[in-house]
Amino acid sequence: MKFQPVFEKTTRPVLIAGPCSAETEEQVLQTARELAAQNIDLFRAGIWKPRTRPGAFEGVGTEGLRWLRRVKQETGLKTTTEVANTQHVFEALKYGIDVLWIGARTTVNPFSVQEIADALSGVDIPVLIKNPVNADLKLWMGAIERIHKVGIQRIAVVHRGFSQHGDSRFRNAPLWQLPIELKRRYPDLQIICDHSHICGRRDILGTIAQRSLDLNYDGLMTEVHPRPDEAWSDAEQQVTPFQYQEMVSHLTARLSTTDDVEFLHSLDTLRHQIDDVDEQLLQLLGSRMKLAEQIGEYKKRNNISIFQPSRWNEILEHSVEKGKKLGLSESLVAVVLRAIHQESIVHQERIMNENRPDLVKDEQEGDELAAVVR
Repeated sequence: MKFQPVFEKTTRPVLIAGPCSAETEEQVLQTARELAAQNIDLFRAGIWKPRTRPGAFEGVGTEGLRWLRRVKQETGLKTTTEVANTQHVFEALKYGIDVLWIGARTTVNPFSVQEIADALSGVDIPVLIKNPVNADLKLWMGAIERIHKVGIQRIAVVHRGFSQHGDSRFRNAPLWQLPIELKRRYPDLQIICDHSHICGRRDILGTIAQRSLDLNYDGLMTEVHPRPDEAWSDAEQQVTPFQYQEMVSHLTARLSTTDDVEFLHSLDTLRHQIDDVDEQLLQLLGSRMKLAEQIGEYKKRNNISIFQPSRWNEILEHSVEKGKKLGLSESLVAVVLRAIHQESIVHQERIMNENRPDLVKDEQEGDELAAVVR
């Protein structure tokens, strides 16, 4: 699939900003006027708010679209809002919204995405697609494909993090590897970081914004409110227009590449060295799997189970300590070793059950088995 850019490429990041929710006309216009003076690219405001539980503020509805139309008339800012069904799409188009976005709770539902796609058939409007609530890359890709299939060419994605159980410094875990993989598959797809929803708190917004720019993101989506502590939704993660200006002024935009010959030569040399090391790693992993298969043969002849908890714990603990001395983080060592252990289990299981085709697991089943024994 090929995509046309939603935003013009410049030397600075794309800036999308505005309140989490449109609450009153005065609040919307005040925010827009102060942000227009900061030369943002797109003014955002939630009109319909999907809430986890009933009874919470669910947006002002169509009335808020009139306020966004006035923002456009008075400030010249382009506007964007979230749509979750056919009626939302029709209403937003009627009031001249410039860019639509599909939220995380909608992206997770292919039926809802298809409904929006059908409503957009034949319409030429940019669409931003947020990642689904859960960490499912295929769902995200599916939403992109459904919108693209009806003829929408200007598509960008918004990384807003993923819901996870347990305590975390983030409201939604970034899981950077997922948007990075999405970008690998669709290199011409622009990607925006919704750091407000990743952080869930204003004190680390700048840190995550810079992290995304370091990873070559195209821009930021930030929730800005004239009086954040009085906001009707997501008060903790919103900032004032002044705080927003201060945060943006401290960010460093990164270049995708450069024409500097010395830099390119040095980078090319180091990358060749990395390629050589990667080749050695693959050769070593291949040798390790052959040893695992030999162990599998011994286990089979002696009727010994594949998974040996004490041996696995010994390997993991010893390697983590050794990794620390080599400057490797515990998380890296654990992730790599678990993947290797998973592959070893799959290889040994094939050996153990080579005469039982009904028990030989395919790759997906092997992944599921490994997840159980981690």
